[in-house]
Amino acid sequence: MPLLTSLPPSLFAGFGLGFSLILAIGAQNAFVLRQGLRRQHVFWVCLACAGSDALLIAAGVLGFGSLAVAFPWFEPVMRFGGAAFLAWYGARSLLAAWRGGERLDAGQDAGKRPLLPVLTTVLALTWLNPHVYLDTVVLLGSISAQYADPLVFGLGAMLASFTFFFSLGYGASLLAPVFARPGAWQVLDVLVGLTMWAISLKLLLM
Repeated sequence: MPLLTSLPPSLFAGFGLGFSLILAIGAQNAFVLRQGLRRQHVFWVCLACAGSDALLIAAGVLGFGSLAVAFPWFEPVMRFGGAAFLAWYGARSLLAAWRGGERLDAGQDAGKRPLLPVLTTVLALTWLNPHVYLDTVVLLGSISAQYADPLVFGLGAMLASFTFFFSLGYGASLLAPVFARPGAWQVLDVLVGLTMWAISLKLLLM
C-alpha cells in the first residue's frame, strides 16, 4: 500500500473525523436514504449534501467560524428557523405514515417529484440546521488549525462527506426488496418523522 502510506496523516484525520460527524442518522441523512430508496434524483441530492458540506468545511478551515461571534443574531435565527422547518417536515412524514399505502416497485418511478422541490427540501434540511455549522465550520475549522496543513485536513473531511452521502444514496437501493412492502415505508416515515421532531425539540431547548 505505498500510495496510502505516502499520503499525509492530516488527510486521514480529516476523513475520520468528518465521517464520524455525519454518520449518525439525522434529518439530512434520512432524506438522502428516502430518495435513494425511491431512486429519484439520487445523484443531485447526494451532490447537494456533499457540496454543501464542502463549502462549510472550507469556510471553517479558512477561519470564517469567527463570523458567528461578530453577528450574534445569526445563531438564534438559524436555530428557530431550523426547528420550525424540521417540525413541519416531521409532521409531513408522520401524516404519510398514517395514510400508508406507499410501496416501492422495482424499476418504477411512479409519483416522481420534480427536481427543484427535492433540491429545495434537501438544501433547507442542510442549511437551516445549526448543528451543521457547529460541526463543520466551528469544530472542523478549529481542529484543522492544529495541523501544519489545515487545507489537507479539510480535504479529508470533504472526501468523507462525498463518500458517505453517495454510499448512502446509492447503497439504499439494496434495501429495495424490503420496501416493496407498504408497512416498511410506514415504519421509515414514522422514524423519519420522530427524528425530525427530536432534532427540532433539541434545537428549541439549546
